Amino acid sequence: MVPMTPLAALPGAENSRPVTLSRKAKAAIVVRLLLNEGADIPLEDLPDEMQAQLTKQMGAMRLVDRDTLASVVSEFADELESIGLSFPGGIAGALESLDGRISKQTAARLRKEAGVRQYGDPWARLRDLNAEKLLPVLENESIEVAAVLLSKIDVARAAELLGKLPGPRARRITYAVSQTSAVTPDAVDRIGLSLATQLDAEPLKAFDSGPVERVGAILNSAPSITRDDVLEGLDETDAGFADLVRKAIFTFANIPKRIAPRDIPRVVRELEQEVLVTALAGADAAGMKASADFILENMSGRMADQLREEMEEREKVKSSEMEEAAATIVASIREMEAAGELLLVVEESDEG
Repeated sequence: MVPMTPLAALPGAENSRPVTLSRKAKAAIVVRLLLNEGADIPLEDLPDEMQAQLTKQMGAMRLVDRDTLASVVSEFADELESIGLSFPGGIAGALESLDGRISKQTAARLRKEAGVRQYGDPWARLRDLNAEKLLPVLENESIEVAAVLLSKIDVARAAELLGKLPGPRARRITYAVSQTSAVTPDAVDRIGLSLATQLDAEPLKAFDSGPVERVGAILNSAPSITRDDVLEGLDETDAGFADLVRKAIFTFANIPKRIAPRDIPRVVRELEQEVLVTALAGADAAGMKASADFILENMSGRMADQLREEMEEREKVKSSEMEEAAATIVASIREMEAAGELLLVVEESDEG
């Protein structure tokens, strides 16, 4: 064991006599030892009452002899080794452990039923928000609240936010910072909790994506006849929504407008040659010759010639085979986009 510095013990205890220690006293000894050894113990996570008891216990102790210290340390080590699994204390800890693994609706309901605040340190959450999210607070909250917020976030973010405010308000908030020395920690905590709750008070959404993206994804996978029929119906019902859906849709026919020529070789490398030949051979009959030509024109001449030879040798491609091959190509492109391997070109509006 490493050499131990003298630690506090119960008042009046003599080093030569065995001392019967309470669990509080043993806890104080272990904490004092760990602090002496430079350990970073998150005591602030303990309930306030427990922090107070620990502090009072340490204040009531003086010296501990080496034998007592060794006995306490040994007992502590044995207890640690006997623990097979630990759970977070209370519903708040359980919700934190399960964050992202249970639905937001369930988490919100459990917090409300148990009266659990959503944030341990709300300022840790606020410091992680970007300037765009925090700017409305400085614009709409009182000068005093804005000054507290500016004092609690990092200097670079505070400077960025000040630069986005009108001069007179920026000056008023900056002056108010000089008046925050008398603000109590409890008040700062309440302000942080209120701001964090407001900023996260957006209604829970049943869907991860918007209606345009959802309809676009469905029509992407639908047969072209169904897709055209649905879009025609949407034109009659809501032309604006139909236009947005068309921009969200990506099909084989969209390849010339949505894929950069330099990306075609990368797309082709991800495809089985049989699938590519089937789609290219059936493109003319399906009214998508432009897409086939675009693909062939933007790959190496040698490979394009080889594909054209295979296309000529193919028997007539059924429309269902063409649809399936085209869908496979589109799915591959979508996967590459999701992986960040290519960017789809954004089609400009016809209006401008």
